[in-house]
This record gives sequence, structure tokens and C-alpha cells, in this order.
Amino acid sequence: MLPDSTPPQSKAQAGAQTFGTDGITPMTRASRVTRTLMAIVAWAERLNLRYSKVGNPPVFDNATFPWVREIEREWPLIRQELDQVLTRQNELPSFQDISSDVKTISTDDHWKTFFLAGYGLESTNNIAACPQTWRIVQKIPGLKTAMFSIFEPGKHLPAHRGPYNGVLRLHLGLIVPEPRDKLAIRVDQQILHWEEGKAIVFDDAYNHEAWNHTDKTRVVLFVDFVKPLKFPANIINWLLLNIAAFTPFIREGLDNHKAWEKRFYAEAEALRNSHS
Repeated sequence: MLPDSTPPQSKAQAGAQTFGTDGITPMTRASRVTRTLMAIVAWAERLNLRYSKVGNPPVFDNATFPWVREIEREWPLIRQELDQVLTRQNELPSFQDISSDVKTISTDDHWKTFFLAGYGLESTNNIAACPQTWRIVQKIPGLKTAMFSIFEPGKHLPAHRGPYNGVLRLHLGLIVPEPRDKLAIRVDQQILHWEEGKAIVFDDAYNHEAWNHTDKTRVVLFVDFVKPLKFPANIINWLLLNIAAFTPFIREGLDNHKAWEKRFYAEAEALRNSHS
């Protein structure tokens, strides 16, 4: 049974992964090619469950991934760079402004992001602004996505599941306000509370949701990395994750981010010039 602090709408049926997206728009547009691709993805997801090297729990013991301790050890350096990013918090993009398919679960401006990399695509300017963070995340085997995920006060991300179970997710707590019982993430039937300097590793292919009912901003380092798999699932997974970079979902997100990045750094340059 879920704790009483869980919002009523959170109590979704739990206990197993479903296949296909749930609560979020599919990552590609409907067409015959897309339907074929999604059928392949569903087949690959079943393969990933069968050939996992680390089991298939909703939430992992951090000891499963020895590198997690190294990431946690250097968290103050990441926090320092985040603090600089947040000096322009109001100018950061809402998640759905970059990834429009997320509009089915988030339409306000209270979930912001500062993107470093995703699926082979990198933000050169953002990485230059956070060199220590970028150095540290390079320690993560199979890194696919790295960004700051910023939940402003009152944000509630409703129950959904990720588009594909070939990756796992890490949240490293960077700014975690009190009170603790008003800030959490539910993964399947487990309620998890972020802590500054501590990581949570979970499988976003399980039904999950998150909320910040405090009056302050919560920030985590948000990372997706390749799920450790045995042959032949590891080969299929590698192919699908590399193909993902060419899907309309990813390409559209890249174009949206490039447009935002151009405006953001042009304004920063203009401000510097005005003081020179």
C-alpha cells in the first residue's frame, strides 16, 4: 500500500512494466513505418527484460553500479555549476518547449531543463558552462542523456512511463528543499525522497510520477544510461538507441534546443558587451 502522503491520483496499478508509452505521447508520429518500428521496440523491450544483467526491479540498489559512488563523491562541483546556471533560471526552457511530445504530461512552465547531451547530440555551449559536470558524467558507462531537471514550486508530473526500457535513469539530488514529505518521486509502488548528494537509480519503464509541493525549487542531475544486457539483447538495444537519434522526436528536440540556445547565449553576450 502506498503511504498516505501519495496524492490520490498516484495510486495506479503497479507491479510490472507495460509495453508502449503510457501517459506520454509516443516518441514518433503515426505511419506504417512508425507502427513497424514500435512493434520492433515492443519486441526489444521483452528481450531486454529476459536478458538483463542486473534484473528488472523498479528501483535499484546503488551498489549494483559501482560508479554511482564516484558521482556522489563529486556532487559539490556539480552543485557549484548549477548555481551559476540558476542565476538565469527564468530564461531556461520548459521541458515541453524542447521536447514537444511531453505536452501530454506537462503544459506549464514549472518543469525546466538545462540540457547537456542526449542520444549522441551535445550542447556545446551548455557543456562549456558546466565543464566539471560534463567531466563527472563521463564516468557513467553507456551515458545517453545528461541534464539538470528543475522542478519549481507546486510542480506535479502525473503518472506515466518512459518510451523504452533499454535505458535506466539516475537522479542525483542537487537542491532538495524541505519539508521532505511534500517532495518525492513514486516508481511503481515505492515512494522515494531525493537527498542532496545522493543518487537514485530507477527504471522509468515502470509507471512513475513526481511532485514538488514545497515553496522552493528542486533540482536533480538527470541521467539516462544504457541498461546492462546480455547477448543478443545488447546488440538490438545498441541498434535501437542509435536509431533513436534520427527519429522525429529527437530531431525536433534538437532543433528546438538549438533555437533556444542561440537566443540564450546571444543575450548573455549582449549583456557582457554592455558592461565592457
